[in-house]
Amino acid sequence: MNQNPTPQTGHDTGDYVTVNIGPSHPAMHGTLRVVALTDGESLIKVDPEIGYLHRGVEKLGENLTYHQFIPITDRLNYCSAIPNNVSYEMAVEKLMGIEVPEKAQLIRVIMMELARIADHQVCIGILGVDLGAFTPFFYLIIQREEIYEIFEWFNGARLTNTFGRIGGVDADLPDDFEERWEELKPGVRKANDETEKLLTHNRIWMDRTIGVSAFSAEDALNWGFTGPCLRACGVKRDLRIDEPYCMYDKFKFEVPVGKHGDVFDRYIVRMIEMEESIKIIDQAYKLYKEMPADAPLMARVPKVIKPPAGEVYSALESPNGELGFFVKSDGSANPYRIRIRPPCYMIYQAFPELVEGELIADLVACLSSLNVIAGELDR
Repeated sequence: MNQNPTPQTGHDTGDYVTVNIGPSHPAMHGTLRVVALTDGESLIKVDPEIGYLHRGVEKLGENLTYHQFIPITDRLNYCSAIPNNVSYEMAVEKLMGIEVPEKAQLIRVIMMELARIADHQVCIGILGVDLGAFTPFFYLIIQREEIYEIFEWFNGARLTNTFGRIGGVDADLPDDFEERWEELKPGVRKANDETEKLLTHNRIWMDRTIGVSAFSAEDALNWGFTGPCLRACGVKRDLRIDEPYCMYDKFKFEVPVGKHGDVFDRYIVRMIEMEESIKIIDQAYKLYKEMPADAPLMARVPKVIKPPAGEVYSALESPNGELGFFVKSDGSANPYRIRIRPPCYMIYQAFPELVEGELIADLVACLSSLNVIAGELDR
């Protein structure tokens, strides 16, 4: 037993045991550390420590031109890089008053929704692995690789895509995109069906997820939750509908919500969202096909971008929630300030509230269901 008080906890530890969880452990994503004060298997106090992947991304952007920063944004959420690219590009476009051609907007939507599916597949697959259900990971990760094949086929990169440009996109969809998409779609749905059969009504899965790290809608809003973690708490908030961009107001899709904000609801919300993303891609591609073949893909943008002095904030609904960029210009070729609002940062700050009083094993389930991506958390 540890008889010494631990300054990090602020508790008189008594007969409690202090346990270091992470950072060098797969369940902690290799970069997250938690100092936990435990009473047997129960978590009395939890102190998360971040910064093991801090790379000064925002400061890097202030020393690059506006175009040069696009590849750096890939490294924020490396499970779905494309929304990172588009969110930053939208901020600069807003700063410059650039109107992106509709055809480019539709291509952005198609690629972002493919990235959302891939991101949710990783999240659910890893959640299963962390809780001992390894088989669903294979079903989902195979389909994620098929999506990455489309990314590579479209722009030559699988993981860090450097997708699009300020003012639009640099390439049209390949001629046989529809054929590739129609081949992929049944596989995604089949993998989802197999995952649901293995998990949703599985007694062990239900015991490990239902009621675990539950969060109320009020608490979620107070802590700044967005995305699936907020919707799992029963709050129907989605920037694609509430503050539409990239023509999302032209698409019909449902926004799933949970009731209890627990691990199970976070899982279910993401499962449903993958099907809704398929519907969005179908609608976006239908509009895309109605566009003239020679419709522009880029707005008229100077080679060296020097926005007028000013500042903007622009955000979109990334797979994890509101991903926003604050960009301030002093009129030069480099941004004067860049600040990023990553969804993981706001969500992870509530981690002690979510897991204190739960079991040690529940800490891993909670973390995995939040889908904390260290690249955007630390920046």
